[in-house]
Amino acid sequence: MNAENSLADLACEACRADAPKIEGQALQEQLKRLPAWSLVEIDGVKRLERVYTFPDFSAALDFTVKIGELAEDANHHPQILTEWGKVTVHWWTHKIKGLHRNDFILAARCDGVY
Repeated sequence: MNAENSLADLACEACRADAPKIEGQALQEQLKRLPAWSLVEIDGVKRLERVYTFPDFSAALDFTVKIGELAEDANHHPQILTEWGKVTVHWWTHKIKGLHRNDFILAARCDGVY
């Protein structure tokens, strides 16, 4: 089992407003587990970002729906931008204005759906 699959298999936990952000060395270690994802900062908040490519809009839309279902099941919701031939996904945790363990788990699950 590769690191990405083992990350996707972890259970998400309910996130509280006082939950610790993943930062520093722990952040770098988690990013290594998701090599296709980038770390971006928008309005001072670190997020995970990945752009998935598809042959057409219909395939991109189908993927978007699957990610929406994944998010609902986990009760944790990303920002998703669906365009012709691509879907951009951002994961971060609103309550803590940064990255939580759940964001990495769900990013790995997105890769599994892809």
